[in-house]
Order: sequence, then structure tokens, then C-alpha cells
Amino acid sequence: MSLADTVIQNADIYTLDSKRSWAEALAIRANRIIYVGDLSAVKKFVGPDTEVLDLKGNMVLPGFIDSHTHVSGSPNPEAEADLNNLSSKAEILAAVKQFADTHPQHEVIYGSGWKNELFGPAGPIKEDLDAIISDRPVSLTSEDGHFAWVNSKAIELAGVSKASVNPPGGLIEKNPHTGEPSGTFRETARDLLQHVLAPFSVEQIKCCIRNYMQTAARVGITSVHDPLLVLPDARGQLNGFGGLRNNIQAFAEMAREHQLNIRVRGTVLTDPSAGVDQIKTIAAVCKQQGPQFQITGIKVFVDGVVEGGTAYLLEPYAHLPESRGLPLWDPNNLNDVITAADKAGLQVHLHVIGDAALRMSLDALEQAQMRNGKRDSRHLITHLHVVDRADIPRMARLNVIGVPQPFWHVKGDYFRDIEARYLGVARAERAYPMQSLAKAGILLASASDYPVEVPSPPLLGIQLGVTRCEPGVTDPQEILDPQERMPLTDMIASFTHNGAIANFLEQETGSIEAGKKADLVILEKNLFKIPETEIADVNVLMTLFEGKTVYRDGSI
Repeated sequence: MSLADTVIQNADIYTLDSKRSWAEALAIRANRIIYVGDLSAVKKFVGPDTEVLDLKGNMVLPGFIDSHTHVSGSPNPEAEADLNNLSSKAEILAAVKQFADTHPQHEVIYGSGWKNELFGPAGPIKEDLDAIISDRPVSLTSEDGHFAWVNSKAIELAGVSKASVNPPGGLIEKNPHTGEPSGTFRETARDLLQHVLAPFSVEQIKCCIRNYMQTAARVGITSVHDPLLVLPDARGQLNGFGGLRNNIQAFAEMAREHQLNIRVRGTVLTDPSAGVDQIKTIAAVCKQQGPQFQITGIKVFVDGVVEGGTAYLLEPYAHLPESRGLPLWDPNNLNDVITAADKAGLQVHLHVIGDAALRMSLDALEQAQMRNGKRDSRHLITHLHVVDRADIPRMARLNVIGVPQPFWHVKGDYFRDIEARYLGVARAERAYPMQSLAKAGILLASASDYPVEVPSPPLLGIQLGVTRCEPGVTDPQEILDPQERMPLTDMIASFTHNGAIANFLEQETGSIEAGKKADLVILEKNLFKIPETEIADVNVLMTLFEGKTVYRDGSI
């Protein structure tokens, strides 16, 4: 019998095994769990060199898994201005100017995180940026990652003018009086800029990844899915994410150099203007596998977002009664590309906001299944903002995994300022179903969409999934569709066990069982013994990734 490197005892260990059993002790050797069970039996694993952690009743869970988080797009204060959580245009402009003044060496001034609700439906304008920076191009990404706010210099370099037409799936906002580009570029229109502006360097993206790993360790995340990997020579319609063309190389180098302390799975962005030939290229990249960094398939943006009027809906927008939005793909091309990816054994990760986009996605997935036959595909649909309940049984029949962001399942400023106005109150009230999906038998693997949602600790996501109202709010009228609230057990599973299944990791992690990797998070309180409104306030005391301590708060 092997002695343990680490023993954890006197703990409330919620294992997430098939029986949802509890234990009071566990033992770790090297990077794996070698025992889970009662206190008396764990003593035989203790030797003179074993570290024994007596938790005195603290809770232990499997390490959290975020199944849709933009690791390589994490804020990097040396590469771009951080505009998250700024509450006015003046604050944004001040932050951009300060960043530009302190980074005179940057040829392009990048930034991210500005809030759509701070501006009108047509978005922010270039003149405000021109007033602070006119000699260098400026490109600022909105908090949802779908729009760019740029200055005149960027527009000039891109060669965009009043004569320029909207690319498929994109929109160049124009001044209604002059016809000139106003400064807001939506969806694929951003590619007009990203293809001429320099991307982030490999070293800058490595810095983003390191920043993310520090944040992840503090909140207990040990595995992630980055759904926005970009091929290094990619152009075409990239939804404006060409700035990330070096992220695959950055991840691969860090994995080879053993610099990753999270397990990364990811999918490669597809181009709606390209056909099935791109699948052969992506499939070749997916063969470059390693234990810490693996590419599992393709990412497809089927539509845009509600705040831009670019989500694809079955019924018109309340504020734009002549529009239902548009899909970013031709339906026939989407069918062919998904079928080709499925035939190649790739996982498909679909961005779906509108109910029409969901139906279009299910059509494509069903056609792929009919052509290729059933297999263990684990295709993913993320966001699921506006859902026609009639499509839920079909989603279940196709064994599609849902990847919701419970951080959004509340009636906050976005609900009042955007959803209620753009969708209408009745439709907004039924946004983001979760319990309906679970009851239909759909596996749900929760996620944050970080840095769209900042901050995004899983404990907050678990609380919001259970309560569906903002922390501190007590008015029952402020609960977003109370029927969609989730049990605590299911919310914890969505950030652990289910995330492992969604990412083909269930043999390695997602539960606390002998033989699995020692991915663990230690909490100061048992989540089942406190009010559900206090879950987000529970401190993470320690995070272990494959048996190695990657975070420790000093009290343990």
C-alpha cells in the first residue's frame, strides 16, 4: 500500500460520485486521489512525510469547471485598457487616455469591457475617441465581445467609408446625417478592422492566460473550455476576433513548458464565409493533443446578441418591429460544415442567443446525425437566451449538452435597460430557461463567459442559478421566472461533474473518487448548511490542481 503525500480529514466531502455520497477523509499521492471514505480508514495512508490537513468541518468539492470562458481573452493591463465595470462614457474615455499615455510604444490602443447600455441603439461614436487619441488607431471591444468602438484612424486604416457595404452577418453603424461610419462596428463588420490591425502577440496572450490562472485558482476553477481559439493564419469572417490569432501557439507553448495550472480544452472558431474545407484544417490541429491543452472541435457563432439587435429571433424585436435579426450563417452552409465536423469526430460548440438560431442549430445537428449516425458527440449549445419551449424535447433527443451562464439569470440592469425594451417584458421574463432543460433530461454544464461577466466565481453562479435574483434582493417580483430555479445539488453538478462530461474529462476529474486527478476546492462552509442567499459569500480556502496547491488563503 502506498503512503499518501497529502491527507485531508475531518471534512464535509461532497464527492459528486454516482451516488452523490459524502465522505470525511481522502488521501492523495502524486497527482491522484488514492482513497475516499471515513476517518478511521484514512489513517493507514499517513506516513512521516504525509501532510495532514485537518479541516475541522470545512467543505471539499471537486475543482470547479467553467465550460465557456475566454481564458486567452482575459484582461491584460499591459496589452489593453480594462473598461469593465466603468459606469459612464467619461470614465471610459479617461481610462483609454490614461492607458494610451502610459503605453506610447503600442501601435494600436486596444481596450475591452464597455457597457452597451451606456450608449444609444446606434452605439458610441468615433468623435469621442478622436478627441483623446487621433494619431493611433483605437479599437475597444464591448463587454459582450460582439461590437467594436473605434476612432477615425482605425477606420481610415481599414479603408472603410460611406460607400462601404455591410459584410454578411455584420453591421457598420453610420451617421444618419452624413452617411459616414459612426464608429461602431458590429459582429463580422469588426473583421474589416481586425484584418488590418496587429493581433495580440504570443507573449501578450501568455500574460492573459497567467492572469486568468491566478483568478481561477482563487475561485476554485481547475478546468476550463476556451471556445475562441483562432488559427494563426485565419482571416475571413471571424466575428472580429482576429486579434487572438496567436492564442493556440500561446497555449501550446505554455503546455509544453509545464506552465499551465489549469486543464484547458478548447474549440476553434469557424468562418461563415468558408465551406467544409476549413474542417480538414481544424481536424489536423485537433490531433495536437496533450494532457493539459487539447482542442476538441469547432466553435460556431450562429447569431449575435440581443443588445445589438443581431440575435436571430422567431418573432420581431420590440424596439425594431421590422427586424428579427439575422443568422451569421447560410443555413445550407451551416448544415454542411456541422455535418463535416461531426463526421471528422469533432465536437461542435454553438453560440446561440435567439430562438430562431436555436432551431436552425438543431436542424443542422439533426441533419448531421441523420447523415453520420449517432455517436458520443457531446455537441454543446451555449447561452440559450431566448428559447422556444417547443424545441427543448428535440434538443434532448439529439443529446445536446446545454452550457448556460447562470450569472445572467437575474433581473438586473441588463434586464431593465436592454431585454425588457428590446424583447418586450413578456419574452424577457421567460429568458434563460434552466430547470425546463434539466427536467427534459438535458445535461447542463454551467459557465461564465468570462470576461463578458466580471467577476465570475462559480460560487456566485451557483447561488444565482438557485435563486435567479441579484444578491441582496428580497422582492419576489425580482426573481426571473421562478419556475426555472435550480436545486443546489444540480447547480454544484453543473460546475463539476457535468462540466467534466461536457469536456470528455469524466475519467479524470469532476468528482472525488479514487483514481481520479486530485482537483479539489476547499470551502470555509458547507453550502448545504447555509442560506442559499449566502453561497456567494463563502470563501475559497484552498485550490488543488492535480494534487498541487495552486491557491491557499493562509487560514488553512
